[in-house]
Amino acid sequence: MNKIELLAPAGDLEKLITAIDYGADAVYLGGEAFGLRKASKNFPKADMKKGVEYAHARGKKVHVTLNIIPHDGDFEGLEDYLAFLEEIGVDAVIVADPGMFQRVKAACAIPIHMSTQGSLTNSDTVRFWKDLGAERVVLARELTLEEIKTIANNVSEVEIETFVHGAMCMSYSGRCLLSNYMTGRDANQGDCAQPCRYKYHLVEENRPGEYFPIESTEEGSFILNSKDLSMIEHIDALIEANIRSLKIEGRVKSAYYLATVIRSYRMAIDAYYADPEGYQYDPAWEEEIKKVSHRDFTTGFYYSEAKDARGISEQTTYIRNYDFVGVVLHYDPKTGRALIEQRNRIFDGDEVEIFGPGKPHFVQIFTDMRDLDGEKIEIANRARQHFSVAVDRPVAPKDMIRKRVKEV
Repeated sequence: MNKIELLAPAGDLEKLITAIDYGADAVYLGGEAFGLRKASKNFPKADMKKGVEYAHARGKKVHVTLNIIPHDGDFEGLEDYLAFLEEIGVDAVIVADPGMFQRVKAACAIPIHMSTQGSLTNSDTVRFWKDLGAERVVLARELTLEEIKTIANNVSEVEIETFVHGAMCMSYSGRCLLSNYMTGRDANQGDCAQPCRYKYHLVEENRPGEYFPIESTEEGSFILNSKDLSMIEHIDALIEANIRSLKIEGRVKSAYYLATVIRSYRMAIDAYYADPEGYQYDPAWEEEIKKVSHRDFTTGFYYSEAKDARGISEQTTYIRNYDFVGVVLHYDPKTGRALIEQRNRIFDGDEVEIFGPGKPHFVQIFTDMRDLDGEKIEIANRARQHFSVAVDRPVAPKDMIRKRVKEV
């Protein structure tokens, strides 16, 4: 059976390594130009080369975004950049614009994937791009699962990729001008200010200064603020729809976010292939995902064509029940102690959860915290401070540590 690909975002080299280590089959990333995520750190050429080498050494793939909607002046340096990408062996480039597609096709032999920004919503459009040479298409997020199945069956010669988790955009296939209009930041050039997350009220022209909520809540009105997409509960249906790649959104998210989300999707996918006939969804997978910052979840348009399929979130801030507080650097089985790198304040006596790739988390009370000189400490509160602590079970380098946020 051709196993479905789990495709994860990588905003920088640390996140790429995390994504690969926690179970991604491939990552997508942007360089310092031509991509749609200026808010992400993105990859200098040296880091991109290291990232490709790291992924390929583990049998994984790297896709690079060239998905801006370019104006004539935006192509400068493209041919040299493509030559570099081809030299380091990237596995695909993702484009949204026909002009960019033609330039890439003329300049190199790197496989081309059509971006969701291309608004691909029907079999004929998919076939059009396949005939021009696209090896994969990222379908528009506005399609139902049944529509995706139809396209996958009608155009079986091209790979189908769909988003399954992460932030949703209220504009059609992400092609939005709100940011341009309100802040001067061009969303289609990678610099979206996310005005859909702002709070809005109506103002009547003859009553300046009087604000009328469109839908009354304690916090105001949220008419554009979408819930987050989550399809973890429907992995079996996605696999059986002949989709080739399941894509997670989030190049500006933290390494902790990636580790947590990828780990759950990896476990769900592997559980399906281990026993397709007897597969059962485990609610613990979503419970794990809820331990990172998130909005309320929706299945988007997968099961509805309704205008409100994305769901309106009644809050602009994220739900955050846990903090990422540390990562394991080393474990000594003789002493039962782990060397930890601090990422948030940790106190002696804290109850934490420790988790790693492909294994369940466990609860640990930190006791006998010691600095590198062996002196007992009560708190680790310096950025990336190293300390050791006794743990009840073996842990491994790159295991992560989280702590429940105390209710105020």
